[in-house]
Amino acid sequence: MTHEPGEVHVVLGRKIIVVAVAAATAFTVQGAAAGSDTRTAGKAPASSATAPAVDTAPASSATAPAVDTAPAAHTEPAAHTGTAAHTGSATGRAGLECVRVRGATACVGPDDSDRPGISIEDTTTDRLHPAVEYYLNGYLGTKYVIHNLARKGEARGSLGVGKVVTFRAAIYKGNRRIKVSRWKTVRDVAEHPVKRETRVTPAAARARAEVCTSTKGAASTCFSERKTFVFACDTSADKYQARAEYFVGGDPTARFEIHQLAGAGTCGKAEHGDLSVSMYRASVFNGNRRVATRLYRYN
Repeated sequence: MTHEPGEVHVVLGRKIIVVAVAAATAFTVQGAAAGSDTRTAGKAPASSATAPAVDTAPASSATAPAVDTAPAAHTEPAAHTGTAAHTGSATGRAGLECVRVRGATACVGPDDSDRPGISIEDTTTDRLHPAVEYYLNGYLGTKYVIHNLARKGEARGSLGVGKVVTFRAAIYKGNRRIKVSRWKTVRDVAEHPVKRETRVTPAAARARAEVCTSTKGAASTCFSERKTFVFACDTSADKYQARAEYFVGGDPTARFEIHQLAGAGTCGKAEHGDLSVSMYRASVFNGNRRVATRLYRYN
């Protein structure tokens, strides 16, 4: 894992809430459930608040609510729609829409495929690890990342995708992203897509949970033992971003992240099906730099 339990950092005057409601999904390359993730704050559409980030969010055909604007270190190309005709992507198996970068293949597949939902496969033996970064339903205020920490030839992912998925493959060295594929957008892949839920407030997210833990006034994590969903909520109008980091199903080889980029009073939600959250924490980031967190807690 990129960050060992034991790190404690604090940012004064900031509070972030991450809500995890237990039962999450991820799966191996054979389709077995497992999962977890990590990510990087992407650039989102302009708003009155400004937050730094290292990359520009992809263009989406769906209208997205305004979110914090982040200065980009480099500009991403616009997402491509539907087909695998553009450079840097291909359909790896029947029914799958994929993008590739050296060392990783990210795919989105229908429910009846051998790799349903969204997945990231490690295709090279080295000290790097692959991740898939994605947005759901055209909304750029919440970015999702799944880090595959397993071995070459194995895939990790999640069934929880929306009607529209904009995604790319990335290669990380520790916590630093070193290369990415092009963005790709696919539509109507999942038979039962997750609904767009962007109006949940931190108070409402907390009310839907059963257990919460906090990071000295800077972050909180909450969850309950029913259908697993996870909220990452931002409660402070500043330059920092809220991030949920967690593992599901007791699998340490996949790390999940929710990056909430839409500003104060907003929450990002992820759904994970039948597996429970096994470890979780809330963190505060300034772009890619972690500025506050606490030890992972076990469920």
